[in-house]
Amino acid sequence: MGLFDRLRGRRSAAPSRGAPRGTLDRASGKADLSHLEQFVATRRGVEGYVEPRTAVTETTILLVAADGEWTRRRIDGPDTARKLSRDLSVPVYDAQVTGYPQRMRDWSARQRTNRLD
Repeated sequence: MGLFDRLRGRRSAAPSRGAPRGTLDRASGKADLSHLEQFVATRRGVEGYVEPRTAVTETTILLVAADGEWTRRRIDGPDTARKLSRDLSVPVYDAQVTGYPQRMRDWSARQRTNRLD
């Protein structure tokens, strides 16, 4: 087993179907869910964008408010993200399909400009 296989949690070059894949990231926790719930409760017009699991990070959900403010937290998978979105009455999209809203990029650019002033 090579170094990269160990980091990915693979035991062989061809992992078995359905076997969990390891990442270099930690799993989501109660603090992550609490933060997401608080963000939705204190912002208006929030939408969710599910980001897929990678070799480095677990599945994440990105929440974007109407003004473009955003936050990202780990989540226990796409199904959990969709359930959370339903529970919080927030529309959810697949980030790989839809991309991210322009208002998020605009908000981030304003934050960078404000820090430079």
